[in-house]
Amino acid sequence: MGQQQKSSRPLGFLACGAAGALWGTGFFFGKIALREVSVGHMVLFRFLFASLAVLPLAVRSREPWSRKDWLILAVAAFFGVPLQFLIQFQGLSMTTLAHAALMIGTMPVILAAAAAVFLHERLDTAGWGALVASTTGACLIALAGHSNGASSLTGDLLVVASLVIALVWILGNRNLLNRHNALIVSSRSILVGTVMMAVWVCLQYGVPPTHGVSMKAWASLAASGVLCTAATTVLWNWGMTQVPASQAGVFLNMEPVIGSILGVSVFHEKLGPLAWLGGLMIVGSAFVLTTRSHSSAEVATLAPVE
Repeated sequence: MGQQQKSSRPLGFLACGAAGALWGTGFFFGKIALREVSVGHMVLFRFLFASLAVLPLAVRSREPWSRKDWLILAVAAFFGVPLQFLIQFQGLSMTTLAHAALMIGTMPVILAAAAAVFLHERLDTAGWGALVASTTGACLIALAGHSNGASSLTGDLLVVASLVIALVWILGNRNLLNRHNALIVSSRSILVGTVMMAVWVCLQYGVPPTHGVSMKAWASLAASGVLCTAATTVLWNWGMTQVPASQAGVFLNMEPVIGSILGVSVFHEKLGPLAWLGGLMIVGSAFVLTTRSHSSAEVATLAPVE
């Protein structure tokens, strides 16, 4: 038994690393799709593709769910799918990929603060230092010079606001994970959230287009759904069964790093000195929290947020 666990640990780290890397490409694919479709239609297509991929997982379980479980799932899914992602990608449409990706790096710190407030977990000196540093870094990025008007303070703040909204999704899923399989919870959350998303988007934006969208945009939409949502859910949740949460949490830091690198290298976005400094402060703070704080790392590993 011990030998099997030891041999699975490298694969667990590989799975968590792959999930972190794929999450880092979510905004990249989103930016490509947003050139041809609206925010609402882009997010809906993303989750429709994700739903097709996770459907077999959602229906395979025969374990009983109470009415309370379904209610918790519905509330969490509403906050975590339509509300979070529509606000988050509205922010992305108003700012640069690099700015949005670096703002995502504040999530571990937001989670640590939420754990202290809602779960009564105590932050040590390093934790409070990381909280202050990350907040300062986010302010530096948001208030730094915006190159060619491509980024905006409003867009940056919408991305951060979506992360605060995601707390309801994460904490709600945490409650369900105490009683149910992680893959079942995640897949059903995606499916229920997608149904809510479809109703919301069709009423707000109209029926999504199926003609006049290039193959490049369709490929980006499919990749964001299958790779950045469905595959990351499976990889992350399986990886978390093989490695400690306090060690796996560090892979969450790959998301802002990869996203900002793609923005600078592929889209030729520019980050000023203050934005680079802010990004280093955010990623450094997240690294400290996910390697030194076991409790905050465990909360951080419960659900994807981008």
